[in-house]
Amino acid sequence: MSQFNIEEEIEEIAGGEFEREPVPQSSRKGWKSFLGMYAGEHAAGTEFMIGPLFLTAGVSAFDLIIGLLIGNLLAVLSWRFLTAEIAVKNRLTLYYHLEKICGKNLVTTYNLANGILFCFLAGAMITVSATAVGVPFDMEMPKLTDTMPNGITWIIIVIIIGTVISLIAARGYDTVSKAANWMSPVIVLAFIACGIVALNQLGVKNFDSFWNIWGEGSAPFPGQTKFTFWHVVIWSWFCNAAMHIGMSDLSVFRFAKSPSSGWTTAAGMYVGHYMAWIAAALLYAVYLKTPEAQAFLNNGEAPPVAPGPLANNAIGLFGIIAVILAGWTTANPTIYRAGLAFQAIIPKVSTFWVTIIAGSIATLAGIFPAFAMKLLGFVALYGFILAPIGAIIVFEHFFGKKIGIIPFYAETKKINFNISVLLAWVISFGVFYFISKQFDVFLSFVTLPAWLSCGILYLVFSKMLQK
Repeated sequence: MSQFNIEEEIEEIAGGEFEREPVPQSSRKGWKSFLGMYAGEHAAGTEFMIGPLFLTAGVSAFDLIIGLLIGNLLAVLSWRFLTAEIAVKNRLTLYYHLEKICGKNLVTTYNLANGILFCFLAGAMITVSATAVGVPFDMEMPKLTDTMPNGITWIIIVIIIGTVISLIAARGYDTVSKAANWMSPVIVLAFIACGIVALNQLGVKNFDSFWNIWGEGSAPFPGQTKFTFWHVVIWSWFCNAAMHIGMSDLSVFRFAKSPSSGWTTAAGMYVGHYMAWIAAALLYAVYLKTPEAQAFLNNGEAPPVAPGPLANNAIGLFGIIAVILAGWTTANPTIYRAGLAFQAIIPKVSTFWVTIIAGSIATLAGIFPAFAMKLLGFVALYGFILAPIGAIIVFEHFFGKKIGIIPFYAETKKINFNISVLLAWVISFGVFYFISKQFDVFLSFVTLPAWLSCGILYLVFSKMLQK
């Protein structure tokens, strides 16, 4: 899921231009330029947390294995037939495309939301790395139900990791992206090794014994939401909602020679969001059989999900290093992207200092384990907030001319604030967030209705208000 650095990697390949103009034919890339990028970017720190969290949600084997198969396919189809299709047609970054529709002032609000959510995600990844750094110090690991730091050692380790990551991110993206490209194959190899070792530790000899690890499912651990088949399908589809139906990856696929490059996202979904999630879940399944984990369960508590000790138990020092790198390769570019989002709001502040500000917020968030321990819920919220903005672009692209609205209205009329966009987003967000809270509906279940509602309302308000 840590694909927030893809845009900058593509920009580096292309020479760092075309931020405010369509990508010319001479700079367009074939599908191979996207394949390795997506495969590497989706096998990272988040995967070490998400896989075990599925087990804490009491999923069955069918729910997990088939549910992920379908949910990830829906994500790939969204990238291919929505994101890549529109990107190749217009060849604009998300931010410039939105500016043409919404106006500069409204895009500033979007950047603020983006930046803050990026910081929280980066904070969760600093937490992941801290669980690995803490292993040699025999540090007490945060529990699934923890919201506050559990000791001074934890705080010191998080601050040190956050400081290092922030300083590296602040130096610029060249170092960040190059290091991430070198580290990604190591992380993928670590996931494969962890999965193989865990299968051996669990005594898996055939497919039946593999299936029985999850079996018919179980009650969720204390404080966790029970996941059914549909939870797995919908959540795995929309965990990257901001990137595909939310249109963030317009910035990536604007360089593609054809929309068929959208199929390369399958490498990320089925290497990272399938193989890596299941491998990480296997690590946790091994831990659940230990006396320590059983003691937690007997006391009515959820055993901690700490990627560092889990990977260390499987492949030793290599596992610790892999977890540190996985958290690093997610947090670093995410802090960098948050800094860029903040700089759009305060352009007079240097890139270095806005990145330091973003890193400080992320480090503060990392001190509190809740962001990592509740990652399933946080990612659902992230997609729910940002995805509907993509519906504005999608509905204008496919239906705008048919109903007679002016495309790129803010640019055409030279306005800084398109009220139709704000009304569509606020109403769709408010109504479906209320439904989620009032009737205890899992947030990912209302992401698609909110997205559709936002797109339809945008067309209706535009038809009424455009002059």
